[in-house]
Amino acid sequence: MLKFGSKSDINVSYKCTVRLLEDTEVVECEFQNSDKGKQLLEHVCQQLNLIEKDYFGLRYVDHTRQRHWLDPAKAIVKQVKDMDPILFSFRVKFYPPDPFRLKEEITRYQIYLQLKRDLLHGRLYCTPAEAALLAAYIIQSELGDYDPEEHEENYVSEFNLLLKQTPEIEEKIMDIHQTQLKGQTPAQVENNFLRKACQLDTYGVDPHPVKDHRGNQLYLGINHCGILTFQGSRKTHHFRWVEVQKINYEGKMFIVHLTFNEKKHTVGFKCPTGAACRHVWRCAVEQMLFFTLPSSSEVPSVVTGGSFFSWGTKFRYSGRVEREILEDIGPLRKEEPSINRSLRSSSLRHKASSVPATPSTPIGSDLAGEVIEDFLRHERGEHDVTATPSEPIIQTETVLTHRLVNGGGGKEADGGHTHAFDDYYFRDSFEHSSSESQLVEVSGGLGPKMSTQPVPRPSPSIKPAPLPAPSAEAPTTTTTTTTTTTTTTPRRFNLLQVFVPSFLCVVLSLALATVLVLESDCEVLGTVRRWPEMVVLRRDYYEPVKEFLRQKLAKLLS
Repeated sequence: MLKFGSKSDINVSYKCTVRLLEDTEVVECEFQNSDKGKQLLEHVCQQLNLIEKDYFGLRYVDHTRQRHWLDPAKAIVKQVKDMDPILFSFRVKFYPPDPFRLKEEITRYQIYLQLKRDLLHGRLYCTPAEAALLAAYIIQSELGDYDPEEHEENYVSEFNLLLKQTPEIEEKIMDIHQTQLKGQTPAQVENNFLRKACQLDTYGVDPHPVKDHRGNQLYLGINHCGILTFQGSRKTHHFRWVEVQKINYEGKMFIVHLTFNEKKHTVGFKCPTGAACRHVWRCAVEQMLFFTLPSSSEVPSVVTGGSFFSWGTKFRYSGRVEREILEDIGPLRKEEPSINRSLRSSSLRHKASSVPATPSTPIGSDLAGEVIEDFLRHERGEHDVTATPSEPIIQTETVLTHRLVNGGGGKEADGGHTHAFDDYYFRDSFEHSSSESQLVEVSGGLGPKMSTQPVPRPSPSIKPAPLPAPSAEAPTTTTTTTTTTTTTTPRRFNLLQVFVPSFLCVVLSLALATVLVLESDCEVLGTVRRWPEMVVLRRDYYEPVKEFLRQKLAKLLS
């Protein structure tokens, strides 16, 4: 493959910032053109002292405001074109069905931090009573036992815990904290939080806005159980992985091929854009392969989305699957690392509307502010939710078209989870579910909170840490840190630089092929030479040009 550009580009270093699950902490590092996503993820996990890193990933938003997971098998620089600054978010990618099957407490702690974020941003949908219990667990972990002298009045209002944090909910949280959780340690309440959260329908769900065949707004969730659809607060359908035979997309249509009740069905959902549809398809394929395959050696290459005018999308999952992770016997290391909970209270107290500066984005920079605002506006994902009852787009397996007609409902269409409370957690729970950090401006009844800035993780180093070499296994350490730097902008795509060399290559290839056909004595090409078009080409163009070049060459040699 030809590469047009300066050889010095190979040695160019890029700086990126990674936001951790605690918004008050960031990790900054450098990478080069040849570094792949796997190296960056391993580097971040090393700073967090994580060995069970298969459940985590790095998320980013491209220049078109589309979210992506960083592909571990591809070069980083090819995935973050035109991003300045380069920002990643460290997140849980594959939520374990049972967090207590994880081998290390520090891994469960990161799952807890992610679920705490999901609760705050509305992704972890639950009833007000369940939300109050989960929030009380967080308060007990942060503050310890209730002390009347220290915890005065409405002390819960200082914390951002829920998407819709009303005074009534705060009263319920304080009641649970004061009467039911006394004596429980942070580790105990965090385990109780995990035990409760993993039983909810929206555990591990990152809602994707889609529409059914009637134009009703739905949200598509994908987790270890399968593919779920929600309308407002109601789960409408659940397609389990054992029922899913194939997943693909065509344009903006995300299509699931199902087999249940011994019949084949096709379910389709329309996404806002083609890029969003491709993202949903890829998330679904990764989740399905990770939780269903017995071995990573059996991972197939998946191709979809092709049409007359496009090649489609080819994707191959890289990494281990869940069964391989669980089959690892014995402890991962002799002594588990300790968990540092010292910075957590400040992370809960800062307002969701605060805009902390990252090391690659100096405070006061108008351009940096615009970049972050664009990043956050997309992450906010504000969508209208219709109240009309809906059904999935289903048809029997006959002819697949973009227009999918209505048919039988999904296997599971329960309408539970309706309660006699106000709209505390229903509509807004999914409208704000796409935010990647607490930088999002949330309207509503939140109490006064303090505002903080994220700080690099402490380390004696003062330079951004370069990524380790691909072949070297770096020893497990605790943290890295950095200073404020400026990101090197990747080269922008230049149509002229691509078109001209490509055009010259095509012309040269055609000229060589013509000479080969007309000058060769091969009998295989004899039929081609006798074509009327080739005879005219030889008589009117090739022979005159050949004679002209022979005369010019004779003059030069004479």
